[in-house]
Amino acid sequence: MMATHDTLTLHIPKLCCPSEAGLIRNALADVSGIRQLEFDFIRRCLIIEHEGADQDGITTALRRVAMEPEQPCSGALPDQPVITRREWVSMAISGLTAVSAELLALAGVGETSPWIAALATISILTGGLHTLQQGWIALRHLSLNIHFLMSLAVVGAVIIGQWPEAAMVIFLFAIAERIEALSMDRARNAVRELMSLAPETATVQTETGAWQELEASSVPIGSLVLIKPGERIALDGVVASGQSSVNQAPITGESVPVMKQSGDLLYAGSINGSGALEYRVSADFHHSTLARIIDTVQDAQAKRAPMQRIVERFAHYYTPSVVAIAALIAIVPPLLLHAPFTTWFYNALVMLVVACPCALVISTPVTVVSGLAAGARRGILIKGGLYLEQAHELKAIALDKTGTLTHGRLEMSDFVVLGGGDRNQLLRLAASLETHSEHPVAAAITAAWDRARPLLHVRHFEAMAGRGAKGTIADKVYSIGNHRMLEELGLCRPEVEAVLLPLEQDEKTVVVLASSHEPLAIIAVSDRMRDDAPEAIRNLRQLGLAVTLLTGDNAATARAIARHAGIEDVRAELLPEEKLRAIEELIEQFGTVAMVGDGINDAPALARASIGIAMGSTGTDTALETADAAIMNDDLRRVGEFVRLGRATHRVLWQNIALAIGIKGFFLLLAALGVATLWMAVLADMGTSLLVIMNGRRLLRF
Repeated sequence: MMATHDTLTLHIPKLCCPSEAGLIRNALADVSGIRQLEFDFIRRCLIIEHEGADQDGITTALRRVAMEPEQPCSGALPDQPVITRREWVSMAISGLTAVSAELLALAGVGETSPWIAALATISILTGGLHTLQQGWIALRHLSLNIHFLMSLAVVGAVIIGQWPEAAMVIFLFAIAERIEALSMDRARNAVRELMSLAPETATVQTETGAWQELEASSVPIGSLVLIKPGERIALDGVVASGQSSVNQAPITGESVPVMKQSGDLLYAGSINGSGALEYRVSADFHHSTLARIIDTVQDAQAKRAPMQRIVERFAHYYTPSVVAIAALIAIVPPLLLHAPFTTWFYNALVMLVVACPCALVISTPVTVVSGLAAGARRGILIKGGLYLEQAHELKAIALDKTGTLTHGRLEMSDFVVLGGGDRNQLLRLAASLETHSEHPVAAAITAAWDRARPLLHVRHFEAMAGRGAKGTIADKVYSIGNHRMLEELGLCRPEVEAVLLPLEQDEKTVVVLASSHEPLAIIAVSDRMRDDAPEAIRNLRQLGLAVTLLTGDNAATARAIARHAGIEDVRAELLPEEKLRAIEELIEQFGTVAMVGDGINDAPALARASIGIAMGSTGTDTALETADAAIMNDDLRRVGEFVRLGRATHRVLWQNIALAIGIKGFFLLLAALGVATLWMAVLADMGTSLLVIMNGRRLLRF
């Protein structure tokens, strides 16, 4: 019997960087039942996957390291100020006293004089008390984080009489920590901007017919909502009446407003144009498209990308190694070479401060969050840093046809009667069968029937995946489906082929209505290729990707569409399991493969592909849930943008790693040579952290 895994999510206000995360990992190491810890620095949440772990024990362990959880973590972002007014005042006092101590030392006053010692003490207590407290906690729990290393440097400087330097170090570190917190908050603002798109209220029609302004979170599905010109749309819905252009760029990334009328979809967060609209709510406030985007961005950034796992494993072994080297630097030269202990102890302190891997560890989550937010702004919803980073490895893209390469809005274009039957009666038979199906071809045939006229009653309806459907009408079995179904029924005759083939060669999807013993009618529907498809395919080819078309449609239609789109590799008349096998073949051939689709029959292939990409507007819920990313405005060119964003993210990750290791390596060398000072070490450490944060945030301008 398999064990069930529970998830506990806690809000920890003091969780802001990897040093606290390391402290928490050490504190919870002895709590039994914990399987995995994930840290969401954006929402300051700790996600614990466990098997029956004692929650009181978890809370107690967190309290011991001053990381007390205040409440269960919600989807809301922290609204408390990053730095309070009181903290700024303390920082000002710390800075003034540290600078005063340094100036007195430069003026010739002894560094161990009572005046300098008093000023330095005031500076340390006002600007660095929190650091010293965290350093003591880290020492008690054997966590070699930046607070422990900085506390060791300050205490060590005081022991050897370097009072002015101890004060300046603690002040510079405190300032750098505040600047780093502000930089992280700017990354948090990228998500906060998304959350502010949807208004908090909506104008809803009451049972009496009057319009009343209500909290958007309380409006039930099915309510009629009025949107006035220029207002933001609060909830997802379908237009009931009115006509207006709507700017849905915040959701889909479309730069041009889209005209909306009866029956069209509206997205929460979009901006209405000059006309008034009334629409029916199709999803509640917490399950709107915008809410799903926000949840996905926030949840995804907590799922560590492969590079992030590598960096964290590296830091796990790197820090103790550096501490051991620093200890040797402090001890070996005085013992073996009779060098001054004070000098080499000071050099060891400098090395410890420089060596802290905070910049290296923090660079990856900031970069991933920025990449996810940049994608969301462009209408590309990515469900995890894993898929964002993996995009740079893509070698091939497989595309579905209907709803992906084409608009997915089919219309009946031809109806050919076979054997002299009555056209209206046969169309009625076909529409009666197809009204039970959700396939786009079925919708086109049903739409061609006059809705005011009744359909026939169908019994024993059965959908045949990749073929069509059948059902019983007036005690007779009728089938409607594609060329393959007709062959399997043994009804594919030369006279039928003579009509079928020209229609298929004309880029039309053809189905046949048949009784149990003869074909009755041939119905053709056409689906116009997306205007952006040829450009999208060219972009993918320019990125060096192989492009394959996978479709359940007939081969002739598939080849015609592919020819116009610029796709050479075409695989047609595929059942869902055959699409899955095609993806497996492509993975074996290329390695990393993406699948782009929109239908239920695409779900197995989307799940098997290295990265599954769903068309978000026309896509079914099954496709959206299965996929790893979604193109919210169905613009196929966004697939290329997703690949470029993934490659850009990968480049920035490596840039940050190179910056962190390169700068620290240089200052470690200076420390070993005795050239670097403690305040230089602080600037090197925190300056590198700020540099990688700002470099990661460049992705927001992608």
